[in-house]
Amino acid sequence: MTWRGEITIKDRIFACLPYLLPLIEVFAFGQFFLSEFPALQVLFVPLIPLLRIYYGVRYAGIIIFFALWLLVVRNEKISHFIRFNTMQAILLDIIVFLCGILTDIVRLVPGAGFATQTLYTTIFLGIVAGIVYSVANSLMGRYAEIPAISDAVYMQVR
Repeated sequence: MTWRGEITIKDRIFACLPYLLPLIEVFAFGQFFLSEFPALQVLFVPLIPLLRIYYGVRYAGIIIFFALWLLVVRNEKISHFIRFNTMQAILLDIIVFLCGILTDIVRLVPGAGFATQTLYTTIFLGIVAGIVYSVANSLMGRYAEIPAISDAVYMQVR
């Protein structure tokens, strides 16, 4: 859907970049999945320098979060397509944060090792699937419609 004007190739590329934030955040949930399928670890090798920078700088997550929110989503001079995808990436990151709280609670239950592994793998695969879907649609110049999340994005991005 390109109802907000022309979507240039530059817009498509810039719309994909914010999805690095939830991808880096959800990487910690992939430990069990990636240990079961070590061949898939090769796909995440390009993230290693970003992970080192991200976890090396204290409060990097919150700084990037607010920078994206204030400098991109609230800036109406930036195209709607980029602002939409940035807000969607922020919401995916919030979901990862909330899932982190959920997994902390589940880990408090004695003997919940299998449940924790299942929950970690489900969160990892769900968020990665959402990111891949969103990036693919962004590269094609289409708005990625993720149920409930995209509705919340449309409410925030005018």
